[in-house]
Amino acid sequence: MLRLSRKQTAWAAAGAGALAAAFMVVRTKTKRAEAENPPTGEFVTVDGVKLHYLRRGAGPVVVLLHGNGATSLDFELSGLIDMLAREHTVIAFDRPGFGYSDRPRSTVWTPAEQAALLGKALKELHVEQAVVAGHSWGTLVALAMAMDHPGLVRGLVLMAGYYYPSPRADAVLLSGPAIPVLGDVMRFTVSPLLGRLLWPAFVKRAFSPRGEAPAFARWPKWLSLRPSQLRAASAESVLMIPAAAQLRRRYAEVTLPVTIFSGAGDKLVMHEHNAERLHRELLQSQLHTVQDAGHMLHYVAQDQIVRAVHDIVQGKPRMDFEQTTSYVEPRVLH
Repeated sequence: MLRLSRKQTAWAAAGAGALAAAFMVVRTKTKRAEAENPPTGEFVTVDGVKLHYLRRGAGPVVVLLHGNGATSLDFELSGLIDMLAREHTVIAFDRPGFGYSDRPRSTVWTPAEQAALLGKALKELHVEQAVVAGHSWGTLVALAMAMDHPGLVRGLVLMAGYYYPSPRADAVLLSGPAIPVLGDVMRFTVSPLLGRLLWPAFVKRAFSPRGEAPAFARWPKWLSLRPSQLRAASAESVLMIPAAAQLRRRYAEVTLPVTIFSGAGDKLVMHEHNAERLHRELLQSQLHTVQDAGHMLHYVAQDQIVRAVHDIVQGKPRMDFEQTTSYVEPRVLH
């Protein structure tokens, strides 16, 4: 039987005490964040999975899918929901595991699995067809919806997406909370505290080359740092590369209208490797490159995004993008 020395015992006790203290801090912060930021939308349950969503406006339906680590609130703070709701019915989901949506461990939540779940949710909400707009990780789910449920998707608006596998340091660095047992200990103790410490640097990188959008300062940080959401974010970091590798084989199946938005200064997703390459592969697509923007395009190019949705609904691709963008002529499959 292994015996610990007094020094080792003291260190073990100190470590256990530190973890216990961290656990109490995280639990307090989590409860306070949920109390101060209760769900503001509605719920729909599909296959036993409860999904939270925001619904605004009236008219042709637009579905918004947020990126990794975010929630539907991201589109609300950016103003995109209110702008789209002037002429459309906007449904912005909290994807599985984020915000107030469930993410059962019994399922590996690939883009295809999420697309299937959201497709059923839309049927429950009596939506027959929608323009699907995704940001970052949400673009993978949007593409999966277009490939697996083409009758449901009217067209796609893709913002700052990661479409082709490439080395990603964050896929390794953020994988900790997804590890069984050890990850559970981390996400209830040290991971939220480290996340809060690194939050300013991450936000700066996401918005670069611009500064943080004033509206984003209202983001409830500890709501994103809850253990449940950290597990979802970590799992999606791990899934990102294999998900892109799996989907890329099927991009030729997407023949509906697609508008691709990309920030030329994006520090998280390489513009040339992703947006330009996808545009070359999707024959019926338009590429809209915002020269002075990074990853958070929905805080920068709201007007252009709204116009892109409107044009898909009207079946009239727009040819007069603003001079602040680099526009590539659309190619239409004949």
